[in-house]
Amino acid sequence: MKGLMLRLSALDADAATAVRVIAHFEALLGGALDPVTLTRSTAGLAGCAAGLELPDGRTVRFAPDGAALAGAPGCVSGRVDLEPAGRVWLERPGVPGPFDELVLEWMAIAARVLAGRPRPARTPRAADPALVELVLSGREAVEDRARALRLLGLEPGTPLRVIAVAADTGADAGAGTGTDAGVEAVALLGRGALRGAVRVARVGSLGAVLVQRRGGTPGGEGAPGGEGASGPDGTCTGTCTGTASPAAELRAAMRERARDRGTARGPAPGTRVGIGSGADPLDAHTSWAQARSALRFAVAGARAEAVADHDELGPLALLADIPVERLRAQADVRRLGRLGDPAHGERGGPATGQARPGGELLAALAAFCRTGSLRQAAAELHLHHSSVAARLARVEKEMGWRLRDPQDRFRAQLALYALRLAGNAGNTDKGDG
Repeated sequence: MKGLMLRLSALDADAATAVRVIAHFEALLGGALDPVTLTRSTAGLAGCAAGLELPDGRTVRFAPDGAALAGAPGCVSGRVDLEPAGRVWLERPGVPGPFDELVLEWMAIAARVLAGRPRPARTPRAADPALVELVLSGREAVEDRARALRLLGLEPGTPLRVIAVAADTGADAGAGTGTDAGVEAVALLGRGALRGAVRVARVGSLGAVLVQRRGGTPGGEGAPGGEGASGPDGTCTGTCTGTASPAAELRAAMRERARDRGTARGPAPGTRVGIGSGADPLDAHTSWAQARSALRFAVAGARAEAVADHDELGPLALLADIPVERLRAQADVRRLGRLGDPAHGERGGPATGQARPGGELLAALAAFCRTGSLRQAAAELHLHHSSVAARLARVEKEMGWRLRDPQDRFRAQLALYALRLAGNAGNTDKGDG
């Protein structure tokens, strides 16, 4: 029955279904967990054979009907390696199912608990998309937005932040299926990555996440411009307690998720995250707009830049207000775009974890502009510094820059941002506000 539930849910792969998958493993973690129970229940949930090999060498396999399987695994459709040894896997004929990666990820979490590692914190809650859209709307009546907040279990008087999550909507080379943004948002946050009340829903093509941490007061002591005060646009201008940026937590979760998924099936799909500023809940549309704007600065697959925080961008966020046509028409942006064309790349394609599109030349340029050091850029890209130097030399030749010159490096960084904004313009849903 659970396997049937997952197959039917594929027709509407949303955050609520992902939460039900997580709830299954949460229930297992709350009981008397053992390898047999974990593997048998996972096989039933996924509707295909599942296997577990623990670091101590214990191995079990079960069919979806609960029958134990002997011998070596058949066709392994997906797996996650454990540390320092062991693995979990699914044996599904044909292409993997739409929730197989999420099932495997949580099966691995449970397996690590069996091996003595701590379990994750409280998981996020899937929310009614209609209520979330109402909260994020700047056109609905204040009374309606306040009621929607209460129905979501959030407090209208406590600041919150809105996070936008975008997932690769094309075919995943490893899975043969696209990735749903709502599912990806829940999978990312399902490790207990964020403290406080977390509500997740799919809004258009994006995953929308509302994060509220108790103790925040949008108006501080009520003194305009004082600590914790809200600005005229509804965002916190001082230190809004309870609204500290979750950027560091999300980057850690992205690294952990990429490590788990980058085992047998290549790197994680193109997931980008944009974080809005802390805001009065009744002005959540402002934080949502900022989150979608920050999302345009994020680079899928680039570990250092997959999460963009509007607060961290500072005045750079103003670049997002420039019309896309003007960005694309700028001479440096045009030349950099041609340089990032796959035809300029080296044989073998970009290495794991590098930015897409743009290839290895733009990845090297971005890493050098970000770090200001050839060796640090090489370390970030997991390349020898001579390889990065060669790629930067080619960029300098094509663009006429001297990247050791701070002015040219600043110019290159601006051109990279502009190219990124132009390329991500159509993938952030206008939404309300």
